[in-house]
Order: sequence, then C-alpha cells, then structure tokens
Amino acid sequence: MDEIALAAIAGMLPLILLPQLPGFYICLLMAIGTIAGCWLNHKLSLLAAILLLSMLWGTHNGHSLLKQTESLSLGKKELIAEIKTINLHQSDSQLVTSKIEHVDGELLFPPVYFRSRWEGQESYCAGQKWQLNANLRPVHALLNEGGFDSQRWALANRWPLTGRISSKTVINAECSLRQRLITHVQQAIAPLDNGAVLMALAFGEKGLIKPEDKLLMQRTGIAHLIAISGLHIGIAAWFGYLLARGLQYCLPLKYMDYRFPLIISELTLLTYTWLAGGNAPAVRAAVALSLWLLLRFMRVKCHPWQIWLWCVALLLMSDPMSILSDSFWLSCFAVAALIFWFQWAPLPKRVGHSWRWAVLRWAHLQLGMTILLLPIQVGLFHGVNLASFAANMWAVPIVSLSTVPLVLLGVMGTGILPALITEKTWFIADQSLSLAFWGVKRFAGEWFYLSEATVALSLVGWGSVMAWRLGWLSMFPATVIGVFSVLIVWFNRAEGEKWRVDMVDVGHGLAVLISKNGKGVLYDTGNRWERGSAAEMNILPLMRWRNIQLEQIIISHAHADHRGGLDAMRKAFPLATLRESTVDSPLPCHAGVSWQWQGLSFTALWPEKAGVISENDDSCVVRVSDGNFSVLLTGDIETAAERKIVSIYRGALQSTILQVPHHGSNTSSTPPFLRAVAPELAISSSSRFNKWHLPAQKVMARYRNAKVAWRDTSRSGQLSVHFYDKYWRINGFREQIFPRWYHRRFGVSGDNE
Repeated sequence: MDEIALAAIAGMLPLILLPQLPGFYICLLMAIGTIAGCWLNHKLSLLAAILLLSMLWGTHNGHSLLKQTESLSLGKKELIAEIKTINLHQSDSQLVTSKIEHVDGELLFPPVYFRSRWEGQESYCAGQKWQLNANLRPVHALLNEGGFDSQRWALANRWPLTGRISSKTVINAECSLRQRLITHVQQAIAPLDNGAVLMALAFGEKGLIKPEDKLLMQRTGIAHLIAISGLHIGIAAWFGYLLARGLQYCLPLKYMDYRFPLIISELTLLTYTWLAGGNAPAVRAAVALSLWLLLRFMRVKCHPWQIWLWCVALLLMSDPMSILSDSFWLSCFAVAALIFWFQWAPLPKRVGHSWRWAVLRWAHLQLGMTILLLPIQVGLFHGVNLASFAANMWAVPIVSLSTVPLVLLGVMGTGILPALITEKTWFIADQSLSLAFWGVKRFAGEWFYLSEATVALSLVGWGSVMAWRLGWLSMFPATVIGVFSVLIVWFNRAEGEKWRVDMVDVGHGLAVLISKNGKGVLYDTGNRWERGSAAEMNILPLMRWRNIQLEQIIISHAHADHRGGLDAMRKAFPLATLRESTVDSPLPCHAGVSWQWQGLSFTALWPEKAGVISENDDSCVVRVSDGNFSVLLTGDIETAAERKIVSIYRGALQSTILQVPHHGSNTSSTPPFLRAVAPELAISSSSRFNKWHLPAQKVMARYRNAKVAWRDTSRSGQLSVHFYDKYWRINGFREQIFPRWYHRRFGVSGDNE
C-alpha cells in the first residue's frame, strides 16, 4: 500500500516541472506502458504501471482544463452559472466568483470557475443561479522573479478565466443556506471589535478584515490562524469528540462505545468544512482527518508516515491540479515537519504528559515548526519575522483552545440557543481575540525580506537535525560543516555576468532595472492604482528576491504608468537619488548630462533641456554602456522626438538593446530611428489585454523587416538581458527563467491583442 501511494505521488510530481504537457503520442506510449506493466504482473512492473497511470491522469486533467479555457475564451458565451462568492455587503463593486455549469445550452464537466465584477450590493448572493452573456478571458499573470504566480494559483483552484458580463438574468434567486447563515451571524457580531476576524474563523470569509490587520498577522507569522485549514478542522473534530464523550457520561453504560465519539467528530469536522465554503485547505484537512478517523474506527494501527503518504496520494488523485497549489505544499510540509520533529527530535520521556510540562511541550513543538518550515517560508513568503516564534507561542493556544471552540458554539447555537447565550458566546470569543492581538502586537517586529540566496541556508535546519540524530555531528563535525558550507556556496554561485538589465513585467507601464554588484538603477517605476502599485506588486519583490540595493531612480516622464510607483520605491529606498527631465528634479536628466555608476556610462540624450512638465515627447532618453554593449532607454518618445534625436546624434545612437518607445505604439519606432539605433534586440513593455492593442502589428513588422529580434513582456513576462565580456544573452520568464506548462499564454492567441 505504501509503495502504491509513493508511485501515485511520483507520477504527479512532473506536473510541477514540465515545460509543456505531454502530447498525444507520449500519452499513448504511457498508456501502452501501463497496460504492459499490468500484464507482466510483477511488483516493480505494477508500481511502474501505477506511476504511469498517475502521470496520465494528471496530464489528462491539465489538458482538459486548458482545452476548456481555450474553448470558453472564443467570443461571447451564454452561460448558466452558480454564484459562489458570499455577499458581505462591503462595497458597491465586488469581484464575484461563479461556477460555470452550462455553456450555450450544453453541460460543462468538470465545471470551471471565472471571476467578474458585479455592481451593486444587493445584486447577487451565493447559491443563486444566473443566465449570463459574457466575454471570458484567460487569466494572464504578470510573471517576475520573487513575485506571486497568479497564473499557477488560478489553475490550482480551477479559476482560469475572468469575464465581462453584458447581460444577466436570474434563474433561481434563492440564496444558499450558508449565505443566509453568514448574513445572520454578520449582523449579530457587527458591533464587536474583532467581528471581521470572527467571520474569517467561522466561515473562512476574510474580505472584511482591514489591510493593516492582515499585514500584522502576516508579519507576525500568525496569518495561518485565520485561514481555515488543518489546525481549525482538527480543533473542530476534537470539539465534537469531547461533546460526544461528555454526552456518553450522561447515558447508560451500554452506550459507552468508542465509535460514537468518532462519528460525532467526523460530523463536526464535515460541518465546519461546509461552513468554510469547502475551500481547498479545509477540504484537504477534512480528507486527511477522515482517513485517520476511519482507521481509528476500524482499529487499524499505522505509522504516521504511512497515513501521510496515503493522504497525499488520495488528495492528488482526487484533484491533480492541487499539486500546483502553494497551500497544498504548505499543508503537506507542515504535517511532514511535525512527524519528522517528533520522530527525530523528541523530548525526554520524563517530560511525560503532565500539565506542568505543557508550556515546554508547546515550545518544543513551536520550535520545530519554526525551524523546519523555514524553507517553505522563504520560498512562498520571501521573508521572516524573528519574533514569529513568540507571537505563535502566545496566540495559537488562545485561538485554538478558546476562540475557535467558542466560534463553533456560536455558529451551531444560532437559531437554536437563546439569543442571550449566543450573544455572550460571541462576546467572549471577541474578547479572547482581543487578548491574542494584544500580545501579538508586542511581537510585531521588523519583517526581514530574504533573497534567493537564503533558500539553501534555510534547509540547514532539516540537515542539522538528521546529522545530530544519526551521530554524524559528533563523529564527523568538520565533515558535516564542510559539506553544508560547500552546498550553500554551490547553490549561491555567481553566474559570471558583468551586469544585467531586467525589464520588469508590470503590465501596461514601464520599469527597467539595471543592476551590477548587488546595486541597482531603476528607469521608471510602473503604474499605480487605488490600493497599490506595480512597485509594490512586481518591482520590489524582484529586487528583494535578488537582494538588489537601489541607488538611483530615473523617471522618464510624468505619466502615471511610468512614475506611478515612485512613492513606494522612495519609501523602500529613501537614500536613492532621483533624476527627471523637469526643472524641479533633484538631479537633471536632459541632453548634455552624463554620469558614471559602477563602471557603466550613463548619457542623457533627450530632451534638449529641462521643462516645467514632461509629456511623451519630453521623456528622458538615456544610453547605458559598458564600452562593448549598450542599452537605449527611450520612455514614451514619439515621431517628433525621434526625428530630432536622429538629426542630432545619428550614428551615436547605435545600441545593442533598444527599449521599444511608447510600448510599441504606431506613433513611435519610425524607420529612420530604427536605422540610426540599429539594435540587435528590441524589448517592449506592454500588457496582454490592453485597449490600445499594443504593441501594434505594424510596429512589430517594422522590427522584423529591419531584422531586429523582438521580445515583449506580454509574451515572455520578465525579460532579463545578461552582459558578459564578449557576449550577451536574453532570458524570458515564461521561456527560459521558469518555463512551465502553466506559464503559457492560455486561451485564444490574438484575443484583444
């Protein structure tokens, strides 16, 4: 059984790494191999058959989802969809998730989800069915190193589409029982200080939590407390078990059966999973705990690693796309860490189970989780708060032993218990949360961003525990330390490049990072919007992941898609100097200005002089050169500016790399300008779906006719140009840096492009 589970898991793992899904003929070979393995009827051949069958199942799911995405993005569709998003009445405009059940009158199986914006607070509720006329688009992520991979997240959750609804008609206006229950509870707890967090703990609905509270929980490492997952489902099961045992003590002896508490425990955890909306982490925890309860019910004794293997295999076979989910790996990693810690670094037996050692046992558990979860903490969140150990030591017992049971009692008592009792229950739960946050705020220390270089270092915790328990550390200390040191150095070896240029994928906007020796110069800062900016979402994560210290900022001109993230960048790097083409700029950026930085020559070619305002044709044009290779940064200059620049500089414009002016607009990249620059490569920053249809097809044709290689962020994501002594190379995120099948451009090529 264990070998079967291992083979099933191994067959799914390639889905994370494959640059493209296997085609028909490879799948046919795998099918033949599966049949042959079964026919041979040998243990190894059968395991190989299970592995191939698992791989086929995962590949089929991937192909099916991509095919559905492509089909649904073909023009306007008539849909019958069920609303899944709970209406919390928090704003007039909300992103609503809907499950598509029928398309143009035909049943869609398996169903997929899409998101669309609905106007009006009372226009929908969860559980309703609507007939919608909608144009659907595939999800297209902005992909950069160190950034959030929303494309992989969308596939993992089977939400590969967004939509614009042109008309809608309600088919069934009745709200779901869960929506009605949430609305009732929301009204009851609205006056409480921590009502938003109570809603998250009760129903998994985090939409009402204030951004500053979310940031506090993330920075102190207790964000897991408001995400209904293994901890909460386990507490619910334990709560149900205790209730059942308490009830048994009130019944005759013949009802003292061990199976009754297990059944009530299972019903309680299933109820809580339903209350959580069946979100993926809650379902995964419910499946794992249900398997464990079933084994207890059948009195089957198993090793914890066996149960872990069976649970992981069962989860992957039931939903292969979950292998792309960060939360799936976080859950699996956390449980594995617990098993490993208690098996390899247990407390002395004299500690026992006495209550007087409870704090020590809890500290031991928390220490293990802190050390062993560090690799996934670095990989997923790219940072750590050194005070998170203390924050969890304080908050987790309060929330686990007090808040969650009270929340369950409050929800279960709604409409059953007298209003006064439920009101007092919610009040006490609120006060317990206030106590938890009171302590947590004392540990809200500085968040330390960690770079890619720390990933190898974060694995030292696992290696150290193993080396200690196996006796290697005491017998061969120098060897163990030497091996760790060599591995860390090897993982962090330098590529040998002299300098590099990264065009950050910021959608419609521009941000170009020039870096050398761990220092950086940023040309433009991308766009901004109501609740954030490209700097916060794309540029800063990239710089932190690569551990780049910004020393200079150059703003080409005043448009928001070029300077929108300036405030965020200056807040993150207050010592960085600023250059603009306006008269009030701290440092100038106009023709005649030049400077040296890290051995690179920066020469401003345009505008002719500083102005009061800076429009497209006033963009600061800068040429960066190392003596062998050069990059021309052009901002948004258009035809008039290009002509003047060519007339002034002519052959002096020649550059190896050209940043395509004005995102590839037809008003730029004139043939004389291209002939004067004579670039080997043109790189363009644009979004895939934009109302201007940039880059223009005519412009791309001009570059092709001039025999200039073309790359753009809408197709490649982040573009990185690496310069060496005698050559240069370019890597795109989608093609070279992180080529994966789930990073491809989904849907119909050319749609809105």
